[in-house]
Amino acid sequence: MEQVLNDIEVRVLGCLVEKEMTTPEYYPLSLNALTNACNQKSNRDPVMDIEETDVVRALDGLRFKGLAMQAADGGRVPKYRHALAGKLFLEPPELAILGEMLLRGPQTVGELRGRAERMHPFPSLEDVEAILQELQERESPLVIKLPRQPGRKEHRYMHLLAGEPQLPDEAQTAAPEAARVQVMAENERVARLEAEVAALRDELAALRRELAEFRTQFE
Repeated sequence: MEQVLNDIEVRVLGCLVEKEMTTPEYYPLSLNALTNACNQKSNRDPVMDIEETDVVRALDGLRFKGLAMQAADGGRVPKYRHALAGKLFLEPPELAILGEMLLRGPQTVGELRGRAERMHPFPSLEDVEAILQELQERESPLVIKLPRQPGRKEHRYMHLLAGEPQLPDEAQTAAPEAARVQVMAENERVARLEAEVAALRDELAALRRELAEFRTQFE
């Protein structure tokens, strides 16, 4: 995507996707319902505490980007819907995976399958992997595979609607293995002992020279 979403726009868009796919009978959402969805404590990472005015600003931003709009269903209370599927040509499985990432950030294949199944069924991990592959291989990729974290076996995947992530330098952030820490400590201890022995040898040599000079005074 050419236009980058901010954190609240990401949350609002994710909530609209989620509610459409999990509770279609209550969709589109009023401003109050959408704000409550954004501040929901379950299935959210991070948990937010945002005001209706924040949601209004986010809706305005999403509307400008062509990703959300006010529903034309009428009624006394304005309601809002997303346009993500139409804008990015997403099928329901792709929409569910992307929506889950919008709500909870980077996740593994297994986490995505388990959490997104409430929006759309996924028979296997391979199905989720295939969807992620398709989203990565688009002309404008929507998903990126993140470097594996220290101590974790699986890679995580992240949406790109908020732009490219700032990836840390693995060489700086990767924690050394326990065995390496032990070896480093032993090496430091040996180095200190060798330095102490060298200093003692120098002192002993100096004492020997002084003793030799003292003896020459009586010869």
